[in-house]
Amino acid sequence: MSSPQKQKVTLSFKSKNELYEAYMPFIHNGGLFIKASGEFKLGQKMSLQLKLLDEPDLFPFTGRVVWITPQGAQGARFVGIGLQFCDEHVLLRDKIETCLAEHLNAHSLTHTL
Repeated sequence: MSSPQKQKVTLSFKSKNELYEAYMPFIHNGGLFIKASGEFKLGQKMSLQLKLLDEPDLFPFTGRVVWITPQGAQGARFVGIGLQFCDEHVLLRDKIETCLAEHLNAHSLTHTL
């Protein structure tokens, strides 16, 4: 059985608020919500490059689709997918959580919850 073809995506978060709205701390190892349409399957792996705020470097990582928000979802949610960070990317999760330290306990709405 062949594995699904990995797709390459570059994400850029220019503000802490934008990153907060996409971050999924409730997922094991953390994850990010990506506004995207198309055919995605739970468990599908994707290769991404992440640009965080003012950081000069891109952070490559592999994520697994663990969340799908379809067209017409309640609450006028954005169509997209949630990608879980793989175990080898916990340092990226820690970097994001450091950036969002003062926001993580906020009760503001995000793209997922």
